Amino acid sequence: MVQSGNNSKTALTESLNGLLADCYALFIKTKNFHWHVSGPHFRDYHLLFDDHAAEIFAITDLIAERVRKNGQASLTSIASIAAHQSISDHDDLDIDANQMLKILADDNRKLVNKIREVKELAAEAGDNATDGIADDWTDQAEQRIWFLTQSAA
Repeated sequence: MVQSGNNSKTALTESLNGLLADCYALFIKTKNFHWHVSGPHFRDYHLLFDDHAAEIFAITDLIAERVRKNGQASLTSIASIAAHQSISDHDDLDIDANQMLKILADDNRKLVNKIREVKELAAEAGDNATDGIADDWTDQAEQRIWFLTQSAA
């Protein structure tokens, strides 16, 4: 379904802001696990989670700038992120490394679905730049999923 110009841009920017919120939520969760991982593979997982967090954080600016380039406001606060995120927070520290790997893999799968939604809406809105860059974001998330699933015991 092709939407009218303003409606398609609004739908795209709303989806981008949702993606931005989910990236921040996943970044914080990944850093949380980075800080709290323990066990026989501590060093490997500690470094893996830090690499993943940096990669996720790196796309937040690109996402927010795509919102701005489409003439809308990006997220402005922690409350704004919380209102838009669909990836859940994780405050329970009683979790082992394998559970962390599984949770992060599942959340990255959710992120891939969100990116695909953005890509579809970008195509409908005629935003070729967002459409194209979404492929890179998908590839990065799929690589994180691969690393996380292959690291699980």
